[in-house]
Amino acid sequence: MSSATFATTINCIDGRAHLPVRKWMQEKLDVQYIDRITEPGVDKILAESNAAAIEAIREKVSISVNAHHSRFITVVGHHDCAANPGEEAMHQQQIRHAAAIVASWGLPATVFGLWVNDQWQAELICQTETVDQSVKQLEP
Repeated sequence: MSSATFATTINCIDGRAHLPVRKWMQEKLDVQYIDRITEPGVDKILAESNAAAIEAIREKVSISVNAHHSRFITVVGHHDCAANPGEEAMHQQQIRHAAAIVASWGLPATVFGLWVNDQWQAELICQTETVDQSVKQLEP
């Protein structure tokens, strides 16, 4: 796919969600390093438009994109989230909304929404328009 070295993930602090996301990003996006921005229940934080929290996340993502030239960003929600309990459908709606917010920042990166299911596997929920023609549209 891509020869990018870095990607960025916006994920929950829950360590169970990190390995499946890392594996998905390395396999699907062919990246070596993944910068992690973590907050408890981050899909909810971004979807509910808490301006101060969103700005803090945006600043961190901007550093990753600008300093490490990340061309891919994932926004992640996961099963059994202590900070954002709820059904999968609720999380997937929040992930879609959160990915749209991240995409609206206008950074030169493709944004993916990922759900980590009850088997601790990452699933593609959504993808923004590709920024780079070398990035193929992934199938959910």
